[in-house]
Parts: sequence; C-alpha cells; structure tokens
Amino acid sequence: MSEIRDTVILGSGCAGLTAAIYTARAGLKPLVLEGHEPGGQLSITTLVENFPGWPEGIQGPELIDNMKKQAQRFGATFELAHLNAVKVDAHPIRLHTSIGEILTRTLIVASGASARWLGLPSEQALIGHGVSSCATCDGFFFRGKEIAVVGGGDSAMEEALFLTRFAAKVTVLHRREHFRASKIMLERAIAHPNIELRTNTVVDEVLGVEEKEMRGLMIRNVKTGETCKLDVHGLFLGIGHEPNAKMFAGQLDLDEDGYIKTTSNVLTTRQGAIVPGVFACGDVQDRRYRQAITAAGSGCMAALETEKFLEERGR
Repeated sequence: MSEIRDTVILGSGCAGLTAAIYTARAGLKPLVLEGHEPGGQLSITTLVENFPGWPEGIQGPELIDNMKKQAQRFGATFELAHLNAVKVDAHPIRLHTSIGEILTRTLIVASGASARWLGLPSEQALIGHGVSSCATCDGFFFRGKEIAVVGGGDSAMEEALFLTRFAAKVTVLHRREHFRASKIMLERAIAHPNIELRTNTVVDEVLGVEEKEMRGLMIRNVKTGETCKLDVHGLFLGIGHEPNAKMFAGQLDLDEDGYIKTTSNVLTTRQGAIVPGVFACGDVQDRRYRQAITAAGSGCMAALETEKFLEERGR
C-alpha cells in the first residue's frame, strides 16, 4: 500500500510555501507539488517592494527561492508535478498526479490563479519589463508615464483608476464597441481627466522586445483595420484571472468565476458543509486582494488549521 502522508500542498507560490514552512515546523513533513507554474506569479515578477522586511525591495524569484529554502530547512519536500485528478471525499484523500497516485490525510490547495494574457509573443517576452497583470504591484514604477490598460470590465476600470495615482495618462483599450463594466465603474473612468477610453481596439504587438524594455504598442481598430503606434511605457492586463481550481469542480464549492469558496478564511465546503481535511489559501480563493502578503497570511492559516485537524484525530 502507498504511504499515507499527513499533508500535501498543491502550489508553490507565497501561500503554498508559507503553508509548507508552518506544516514542516510542526513536523508534518509536507509534500509540495509545484504545479505548472513553480513559484506562482511572483516567479515572473521583477522587483517586489511591498513585502514586509525588505526595505530596498527584493526580486520576485529570489523571494520565492528564499521561502522554498526555508521550508526545505524544516523538512518539506518538493516535486515538479501537477494534479491530474483528485477525490477529496475519499479517506485518505486520493491525488492522481503526473508522478503517480498520492494518498494524504489532509490537503492544502494553494494552486493560485493565472492572469489572463493576450497571448502575443512580444507580450510574454516583456512581462516584468513594461508588461504587468497587477496594478497594485507595479503601478509605482510608472510614475509620471503614459500607460495602457487592456480590458472592458470592472477589473480594467479598477486597474485604470488605481493607476492614475502614478501615471500621467491611462488609455483603456477594449476590443468591443461597448464596455462590460458596471455603470458606476464606467462613469468613474469616463469622468477622470487622466483616462482615455478607446473601443474597437486591439493590441497587435508590444514594442521593445530587442531592447528588453517596452517602447509602445501597435494597435488596430477592428472595424476599420487601421493600425497605429500608441506611445506608452507600460501595458497592464485588466482582463481578469483564472483560478486554478477546475479539478475541484463538483467536489468543492466554487463561485461563479471558479474561485474556491471558503468559510473561516480557509475551510472549504461542499454544498455549504465543511469538507474535512481540505483547506484552500491564496489566490485560488482570494478574488479581492491577490497580494503576496495576503497569500502568505492565508497560507499560515491553512497550515494551522491542518495541524489542528490532525491533532484532533490523534496524529
């Protein structure tokens, strides 16, 4: 029979790594499955200036690497593996992964949420060099500059309004004729003197790949086919995030956008009832804040709940 682990952690971003540190220090010998995006969104972030304890800032990959080493120091183990299927109502919980079946008494889901991107090669090449999916993370670096936001919903309007705190001008680009944003959010954006709204417009290319620094956008009007250069220094994606929780559909309660629902911060539910031994933390269940520090905090909570759950059952 396969070894039954005390806990397995899905995901290796701030939430998963914090959970790993706490459960490892509690002697639970956690196994961390690093997933499709080891390190989560911080692994593609450049300078992080708002994580406590780093007065001069720290590079995202370095912060993740430090957290991983800290977890390993206390006995956490890591596997470059991803989840194919799961059965959370089995006892023990059964995980079917890319490295085989894993049995565990508890499961911490910290699989995060992936930003939706345009899918342009030039966009991907300049992530962290002018292209971002997080205004609250990176807006400060564009003080006094002109930037663009892509999107037509509330996320795009919120990003644009927030970015006016730093940018000289924010141009919102939307591929359709009409915005999907709520009336109040759209009205706020329209009324702001530093926001320009452009409809029927898509980005064809992000300029500056060779220089490794964004130098503008090539945009196209989808109705007329006319193309032109937009002189901006930053591009923010405001088209939402995709929570990495599809494997749990039908097994855990998800909201309308696919985020895992939790009660008491990290306890998962099914049809409103708490699912024993399954906890969720970080961006996979946080649609509001999506910050490294809040992910770390919820990872701590999930780890403490895991320890308490096992203690109550004599582990």
